[in-house]
Amino acid sequence: MATSFVLINCEFNSEKDIIEQLKSIDGIEQVYGVFGAYDILAKIESEDIKKIRGTITAKIRKIKKISSTLTLVVIEE
Repeated sequence: MATSFVLINCEFNSEKDIIEQLKSIDGIEQVYGVFGAYDILAKIESEDIKKIRGTITAKIRKIKKISSTLTLVVIEE
């Protein structure tokens, strides 16, 4: 099992809508709005890192009003 955390920056006041969209994506296990340098934190779990990469590039980054992402790959659980 592969796990990653994605830190997301988005346009002002778009957090709630983006969080709802993220919750509907397969593989995204948890989503939180956060304070600090980033606006949203998403936890992704999948069978392998290639599927996680596909989720990030084909689904998360395509959501309108997301301005940037930073992915942290878990190396041990």
